[in-house]
Formats: sequence, structure tokens, C-alpha cells
Amino acid sequence: MSLPQTAPAATAVPQRRELYFFNLFRTLEAGILALVAFTPLGQMTVEILQLPILQATAVIYVGAAIGLLFATRRIGRRIRRLTAIGLLFDIFATGVALLAMNGGESGIAMFMVFNIGAGALILTPTASLGFALTAASTLIIEYLFNQLLFPGYARTAAEAMMFSVTYIGMAIMGQQLRRQMSESQALADKRGEELANLSELNELVIRRMRTGVLVVDGGHHIRLSNEAAWALMGNPSPDRRDLAEVAPSLHQSLWQWRQGRGEVPKAMTFAEGSPEVLPRFVALSLTDKLFLIFLDDSRIYSDRAEELTLSTLGRLSASIAHEIRNPLAAISYSTQLLEESTSMPDTDRRLLEIIHSQCQRMNGIVQNILGLARRERSQTESLELSGFIRRFVEEYRTNHPLETDVLQAVNPSRPLVAMVDPQHLHQVLTVLVHNALTYGREPGKPAQVSLGARTDGPNGPPLIEVLDRGPGIPARVAEQIFAPFFTTSEHGTGLGLYIAKQLCEANLCTLSYQSVPGGGSCFRITLPASQSLIQTETAHG
Repeated sequence: MSLPQTAPAATAVPQRRELYFFNLFRTLEAGILALVAFTPLGQMTVEILQLPILQATAVIYVGAAIGLLFATRRIGRRIRRLTAIGLLFDIFATGVALLAMNGGESGIAMFMVFNIGAGALILTPTASLGFALTAASTLIIEYLFNQLLFPGYARTAAEAMMFSVTYIGMAIMGQQLRRQMSESQALADKRGEELANLSELNELVIRRMRTGVLVVDGGHHIRLSNEAAWALMGNPSPDRRDLAEVAPSLHQSLWQWRQGRGEVPKAMTFAEGSPEVLPRFVALSLTDKLFLIFLDDSRIYSDRAEELTLSTLGRLSASIAHEIRNPLAAISYSTQLLEESTSMPDTDRRLLEIIHSQCQRMNGIVQNILGLARRERSQTESLELSGFIRRFVEEYRTNHPLETDVLQAVNPSRPLVAMVDPQHLHQVLTVLVHNALTYGREPGKPAQVSLGARTDGPNGPPLIEVLDRGPGIPARVAEQIFAPFFTTSEHGTGLGLYIAKQLCEANLCTLSYQSVPGGGSCFRITLPASQSLIQTETAHG
């Protein structure tokens, strides 16, 4: 978009230079004409027929040439107009000189060849050809005029015709050269603009890179740096450019690398609280004048390793879950066959119901693990939370004997409806309740866990909370409880809360930990407000 605007201005610079030298040559021509008109040497060279007219013409031509020469430095975009005015003076001076002198006509006509060609480099094709025809007509008229008034005139018609054709040919050749120059200039402007844009883009990319980039000279003075490098070095003052002052360890490591050229730089920390950095050095020249330093945040490598580990774990979990399906299906089918027996006591039949129920629950867990590993979307549906929580508590009590522990459901004051996958929510609550009953207890006392639903304010989103009356979780540990493989138990895997959080995110919910004043822990599931409000309004309507 900017090329059409910048091209004329860029083209005007070389054209102004061409016009300047053109006017300088015109000044030389005017000086030669004045030399012929005003000095005895010139009058001895040619026969002057009309001396006063020639002298007046020389004065006018010299003044015009000098004026045009000085005007070249002050004009803006009126280059073609100034060129046309100069050519008019050239043709006028040439015509008068040819009429006022006898002899030297060929030299005067030869001067116009250069003027027509130089003007064609600046003017449009129509204008340059028009001036060439005007100059040719001037020669022909001058020849005819001298033939009528001076029968012994030495010039021939062939000479006048040859110069006329030369003028037209110079105009055409000048236009061809002008076109090529314009195309070359436009191409150069385009390449220059592309290079400027590419340079700006490269600068922006380097500035926004997560990898720090430094350019230092042989004296270890910082010449260039991006935002990431300055942040990794602790955001020192911009005035500090000495690497030994800004980052002494990096200065020392670079010096050792320059001496050995093969030693691998070690990880380092530049400021308190800043991340660990892995430097890499590259020499930009063989004369040790410039060096490029890359500063990599070690957390990037840790994140990549964790991502690779989780990816491997996902594939492993999916494989194990797939293998569990077959024996699980056999157990479920055998349970169904046993339930058809008519001679089975009621106590055994109740045990079979528990086995069958847990097989279904385990099958659901397998489905969830496979869905999490494959990043499958959740199957959300409208769910009334208070009834779901009440049924969950009853089922958990039945399948998990609590003995002296307490698990109770806190019913909300009004029905709460939300869009969520029931199987995912069941699995999440199972993890949270199991953790609360296991770890949320004071030493030697039974666990007291409550599970309830409420809204965050009158029109806020619905919340599901699992509370216990245990010792709580220290702040340092609470920051990492949702990280994969993090656990404080010798028998834990560190995946329960991580999978629970992933299942919540798959349902557009958030799982967070809240400390309880006076002791205890609270795990809160926040459902999306937009979906839950729509469902609530539909239920009330």
C-alpha cells in the first residue's frame, strides 16, 4: 500500500540529479555561445551575420541557463516543467544562432542531440517526441530560409534531414532508456520496501522470542538485546551495557568459551528469584568482534519433558484401560449369570449387586481414561445437582464402609441445574471425597466430610464443594496439588487430582482449592455461569 506513495518521491531524487547535470551542460553551451558572440576568437572562427542579435541571444541564454541551474536545487516535483522550459530556451538559442552565423552550424546542431536525449530521460514520451520534432522543424526552416536569402549557402538538405532524424531517434532511445530506468528504480524501491518490512518483522520476532538473544562485542559490551534476555537477567537498568557488570557469571562463561571453544556452558541464575538459564554462544565473525548469546529458560525444557511424560502416560493409561475392558466384561457377564440363580441367599445376591454396580462404575472410569487420553469431548446434559449429590453420597456409603467416618450431603435451598457430564462429575467427586476421607482428618479422630451445592451469590454460577475438618493443606503444597505426579503420600500416584482437574476442564468447569478458616480444606467445582443460568431459568419456567 505504501509503494505508490513512496515511488514518486524516490524517483524524483535521481531525476533531480539528472536535471542538475543537464543544466550544468546547458550552462557550458551558453558559455560557448557567449564566447563566440563577444570575443574576437569566436568571431575569427565563424562568420557572424547578425552580431547584435547573436549577442542578445547569448546573454538571454546564459541568464536562463544559470537560472535553471540554481532552480534545480529548489524545485519539488516540477522537474518536467523545468526541463521543458530549458528545452524551449535550447531550441530558441539554436535557431537564432543558426540564422545569425555562417559556419559552425554542424556544431550547434550537434549540441541539440545531447539536449534532446537528456530531456527524453525526464519528459513523457509525447513531450520528448514533440521537442524532437520542434528542433527538427527549426533546422529545416533555418535551411529553407538561408536557401531563399543566401543562394550560395553551403549546407545541404541532407545534413538538415540527418540531424532531424537524429533528434527523433535520440528522443525514442531516450524514452526506452527512461522506461528501463523507471522499471529498475521501481524494482529497487519494491525490494527496498520488502527488505525494510522483513527487517522490521525480524526485529519484532526477535524481540518477542521466548529465548533471550544478546549481541556483544569483543569487549563484552552489549550491543543488542531482546525483551526476554533483559527479563532473564533480572531487568537491569538500560544504561548498563557492560556484560561483566550486568551478568558477571555470563561474562565469565563467555570468556571461558572464547578460550576453549569447546566447553559446554553451565546453567546459571542472574538474579534472586529469576529462573535458571542455559546459555549458548555463537561467534558472528572470525575476528572475535561480535558474539551472539542465546539464553534459554530451563523451565521450557522442564515443560517439554513433562509434556512428553504426560503424553507417554496417556498412551500407557489408554493401553491399560483397553486391556482391563476384557476381564471386566467377563466379570460383569458372570455376575449377571449368577444373579439369575433362584437358590441364592439374599446376602449373596446383595454382594452380587455390589459387584455388578462396581463393574459398571469401573467401566465408566475406563471410558473416562480413554476419553481423556484421546481428548474426547464430554457428553454434557442437564443435571439437577442436589439430587445427584444425594444419590452419590448414598451410593458411596453403600460401596465404601465408613465405620466411624462421617459423609453427609448438604442440600441447597433451591434446585440447581447445570450442564455437565454425570459420569465425569461422579469420577471427580469420588476422587475428592476419597482424598477428604483419607487425608482430611485430625490424628486419632474420625473424618467429617460434607458435600454440598450452592450458588456464588444470588445470580452467580453453581458451586459444588467438598469440605473436611482436617489440618488443611500448607500454602506451599497447595500450589502444586494439581500438578501431575505430585503427592505427599508414599502410596499415592499423584494423578487423582490431576485427572479430576482435567475432567473439570473438559466440562468447562474449574476445580480449585480453598482454605477453610479455623482448619480444614475445601475443594470447589465452579460450573460455567452462562450455561447454568440458562438451565436454571428453563427449570423455573
